[in-house]
Amino acid sequence: MKTLLADRTLVDLLRKAYSAEKAAAFAYQGHAGSVKNKDEKKSIKQIEMDEWNHRREVGMIMSQYHIPVSKWYEVKSYFIGRTLCISCYLIGWFMPFYFAGSLESGNVCEYIRMKRLFNKLNITEHDKILYEMSVKEKEHEIFFYEKIKNNKRLPFFERIFSWGKKSKNDVDLENGFKIDTTNSHCKGFGEKIRNERKAS
Repeated sequence: MKTLLADRTLVDLLRKAYSAEKAAAFAYQGHAGSVKNKDEKKSIKQIEMDEWNHRREVGMIMSQYHIPVSKWYEVKSYFIGRTLCISCYLIGWFMPFYFAGSLESGNVCEYIRMKRLFNKLNITEHDKILYEMSVKEKEHEIFFYEKIKNNKRLPFFERIFSWGKKSKNDVDLENGFKIDTTNSHCKGFGEKIRNERKAS
């Protein structure tokens, strides 16, 4: 059955997000299992549950528009997720927190971008859930950053991977991030990060 969405970029974003959430959830299984602190373990398990919920929500949107799941993205995400899951037991405490925060930081803009593309098609019925998922991803980013912000390795990793004090998005939950202003965020933010990496 042919997809009901004409925007190929949006269709691909949805398919990638659906599979990427599975990879993230698998990674958090290993992350939660590798940490010793009970509070950290509990928080990471909750983040895993959030990722499975995001996958379900994105899947419902895809189903509504007859967008098929990408077998390639699913296989790719499975192996990435399982590899990250195992690596959490091997690379120490800092790196799983760092790369999880970096990943979540980028995901914030992905859901905002989806909302903007839907709105260009005059579709607003998904605004609330896409906004809520972007907020949740930002909350995840903040959680991971707070855990490592005083770690002596952070400046080095930030120079190489462009995340830390510098976020990959321009969302500020403390100073107001509301659904009616969502589309004004993350414009060109991905390009900005990529240009900074080239210059460093």
